[in-house]
Amino acid sequence: MSHLLSCKELSKAFGARRLFENIDLVIHQGDRIGLVGPNGSGKSTLLKILCTKEDADSGQVLCQKKVRLSYLAQEEIFVDGQSIADNLFHALDGEPLNDIEKHTRVHELLSRAEFEDSSLLVGVLSGGWRKRLSICRSLLVDPDVLIMDEPTNHLDIEGILWLEKLLLSGRTNLAAYLLVSHDRRFLENCTNKIVELSAAYPEGIFQVAGNYSRFLAERATFLEGQALEEERLVNKLRREAEWLSRGPKARSTKARYRIDEAYKLMDKVGEVKARNRMQTDVQIDFDVTGRRTKKLLEASGIGKSYDGRQLFENLDLVLSPGSKLGLLGRNGCGKSTLMKLLAASVEEGGFAPDTGTIRTADKIRIVSFDQNRENINPNISLRRALAPDGDSVVFQDRLIHVVSWAKKFLFDVEQLETPVGQLSGGEQARILIADLMRKPADILLLDEPTNDLDIPSLAVLEESLLEFSGALVLVTHDRFLLDRICDRLLGFGAQDSPIYYASYQQWLEEIAGSRKKVKAPVAAPVANPEKSKNFGAGKLSYMDQREYDGLEEGIASAEALAEELEAEMVLPEVVADAARLGACWEKVEQARAEVDRLYLRWEVLEEKKGGQ
Repeated sequence: MSHLLSCKELSKAFGARRLFENIDLVIHQGDRIGLVGPNGSGKSTLLKILCTKEDADSGQVLCQKKVRLSYLAQEEIFVDGQSIADNLFHALDGEPLNDIEKHTRVHELLSRAEFEDSSLLVGVLSGGWRKRLSICRSLLVDPDVLIMDEPTNHLDIEGILWLEKLLLSGRTNLAAYLLVSHDRRFLENCTNKIVELSAAYPEGIFQVAGNYSRFLAERATFLEGQALEEERLVNKLRREAEWLSRGPKARSTKARYRIDEAYKLMDKVGEVKARNRMQTDVQIDFDVTGRRTKKLLEASGIGKSYDGRQLFENLDLVLSPGSKLGLLGRNGCGKSTLMKLLAASVEEGGFAPDTGTIRTADKIRIVSFDQNRENINPNISLRRALAPDGDSVVFQDRLIHVVSWAKKFLFDVEQLETPVGQLSGGEQARILIADLMRKPADILLLDEPTNDLDIPSLAVLEESLLEFSGALVLVTHDRFLLDRICDRLLGFGAQDSPIYYASYQQWLEEIAGSRKKVKAPVAAPVANPEKSKNFGAGKLSYMDQREYDGLEEGIASAEALAEELEAEMVLPEVVADAARLGACWEKVEQARAEVDRLYLRWEVLEEKKGGQ
């Protein structure tokens, strides 16, 4: 299997903080690599070094001749005042393509990304659609190796499924890809190799061929073995220490080598202990008020519109202690608006529904997590962000010093004076969670709390939410978290008003069934766009007439096949099987293309017919 890209003995540090040292990594033909690791381990930096967007302190990156790399950054930077298509056209500046080839490549990608109007300005797109556009841009240059930093960020569940199908379909011409993601279901479905970057390993890196489930199993075995190794070395060191303490006669010059070995053993024990201590998890434990009221909040017939568009109406909702409700829906459907309404229900004259009422128990405490992180001041120090009122915080009626509080969230003492704006996204998310933990709550409203959290932190967050005895309302695109935490799901988009579902899979099936039969396709590439308006004008021939007469039935059959395949694609057994999902996606794409082709042909014949 040929090497496409490799790095040898890469090291990188920022000031006194060392990210990684002497890292070796090879990307082969056919590799679908997931890169994971704790926040601050240097994952994003490593990607930038591989793409020559940042320099390593030492080591080298080797790329095979003529191998094309493309990089998908976390942040989407576009010219907001230009159209979707124009932004992509400009991304092809400098490519050896003529206008027709550029037109074909741009509109083919936009069609596969389900953009219905390529003339829309980028500035009006939601975060999820900007991410789709960014993914299209990364594929424009037809890369051999695609390197992606958090490609699922800002995508809703449908968007994540679209990306999975795109990567598994085999239609991208990719020889390999490497991605950073904290979405465990996405990693399970889309990777065949997992690489963890962490100081917990002797080489600073741990690589497993296989999907995410296999990685977890092999990782657990390795760490268990490393813990046993520490125990073995500690026992051996104890015996050597006893020998060293016996007196001068036992430590003759003939045994000098044994003394040296004992000191080397001390160093080795220290190294193994340090690596094992790197596995410390964030300590997340939400505080509750202990209220026993059966109904904490009750909403009756509420509705809300925005900018002339009805987001939802006639919605009934009851939150009781222990209830855990997940909100599902496309970006912009009204999930965050509903969260704001629930949060404001305890305020006088605050944000209120257009119709219906929201009643709460007396003196109820509602605590919110805002996905936009508007509550974080980037200019204050980490110390002040964690402990706003002094050098201590009160948690569960106990006074805790800020240093101990910081360690609960894996912050070093040296970081306490660091401005919050200089911290990573995951570190900022941990600050917000620390703030939530200080506030006793009857109801927790969490809007995308998993953004930027590393996988170990996600696991601890799950356990804490399962143990929380108050009511929880959760908005997340993390399918694993939804399955694990929520006992009810409220889905937006499939009906005029949100309805309750047993699982996100059931909601997806209904969303697929509610798709319009005819989508306005993005402008199809043509050899001469100027002449296409009058293409085919004239009288229908005998063969054209026969074709025209059979098109209606042909379109109906093609649409029925497309709907049948779309329904198959969301079946649980298909979603769980990456190979089968990829094959099904291929068939769906072909069926949709055939529907679009038939409608396009029908329009041409209609125009001819009109010219008679």
